[in-house]
Amino acid sequence: MAPSPKPIAIIAAVSVALCSLYVLTIKRRAATHSKGKTLTEKKPKRNGIVGAVGNTPLIRINSLSDATGCEIFGKTEFLNPGGSVKDRVAVKIIEEALESGQLSRGGVVTEGSAGSTAISLATVAPAYGCKCHVVIPDDAAIEKSQILEALGATVERVRPVSITHKDHYVNIARRRASEANKLALKHINQMDAKVVDCANGIETQHAVFSGEHKGGFFADQFENLANYRAHYEGTGPEIWEQTGGQLHAFIAAAGTGGTVAGVSRFLKEKDPRIKCFIVDPPGSGLFNKVTRGVMYTREEAEGKRLKNPFDTITEGIGINRLTENFKMAQLDGAFRGTDIEAVEMSRFLLKNDGLFVGSSSAMNCVGAMRVAKLLGPGHTIVTILCDSGMRHLSKFCNPEYLSQHGLTPTAKALEFLDRK
Repeated sequence: MAPSPKPIAIIAAVSVALCSLYVLTIKRRAATHSKGKTLTEKKPKRNGIVGAVGNTPLIRINSLSDATGCEIFGKTEFLNPGGSVKDRVAVKIIEEALESGQLSRGGVVTEGSAGSTAISLATVAPAYGCKCHVVIPDDAAIEKSQILEALGATVERVRPVSITHKDHYVNIARRRASEANKLALKHINQMDAKVVDCANGIETQHAVFSGEHKGGFFADQFENLANYRAHYEGTGPEIWEQTGGQLHAFIAAAGTGGTVAGVSRFLKEKDPRIKCFIVDPPGSGLFNKVTRGVMYTREEAEGKRLKNPFDTITEGIGINRLTENFKMAQLDGAFRGTDIEAVEMSRFLLKNDGLFVGSSSAMNCVGAMRVAKLLGPGHTIVTILCDSGMRHLSKFCNPEYLSQHGLTPTAKALEFLDRK
């Protein structure tokens, strides 16, 4: 006997209702999930190696957290494809330059860098069809030059001098971009001249440069606000989401100032109560600028300083001028850190957490401990683990080098902090 249509209709109705309820539930969950990710989803979708830049894990640094009663987290920027936080900056600088027409595919990106930004540019530039020319101070760790050359970049090592000197590595990098542009223009003019001569039936010999000549672009990481925007649009939102907005402080050292500027400004826009600080290495003037409003103390006045005022083995942090990027920072204070504290911290983290970090990362963790001491237990503090110790084998991680500079680590625990 055929089944009654009524039960069939009921079953069908119930099925439709359940399906509708399922779809609505999925959409609601998707909408909720989307709301939780809107900050990072605003970032442009990228493919290939550049698509792997950013969204780095935020890890609890157990030893420091347990020692202070705070929750101290490190953003593991050394897990970026190029091995450092500067990957974010390199991608943003190149993308904005290509969009604005300042850089063309096949062109050369030039930069003056102590290492990490250069490595990041050399890593991602080929993904955009570009080349990389780097000018680096010759006191930077030799392995950074070796990495750059292995990545296919042209490396120019120069002696360290004041930024006001025409041969400061940043100024030379700026000149190299200008030279590349002049070369490209000359090549175009010569090609045009050859076409005209051929049209007139005259065959002349003109020097034709080998390869493509697409001009140059000076990345200018210190003054280019794409640096700041990389962190305002990327690092800051990631930290906010990864902590669920439940953080009390952020701290990092500054070189170009892009990281502290972008992150601090974003976090304070989300919650003005979040405290943002810098930790400054020996020889840098940023501590004085933030705490006293002047770049130098009376003892550090311009006329009394050495030609190369930096007296630190840390790399990529510390500066004696205000950059356009740093001007964007919103800071509540600053702390000083010493070389021996950075060295000891790096060994402590390796022994107790298995974290093999570079000099700037170690200094940032020194800063995180300063903030924990200031705020007291029960607070959440975030810092940046910029790069790993793999780029610091010849200096910061070299026992012989450290011994020569009186920086041999001897601490058993954290007693090295604030050592007089």
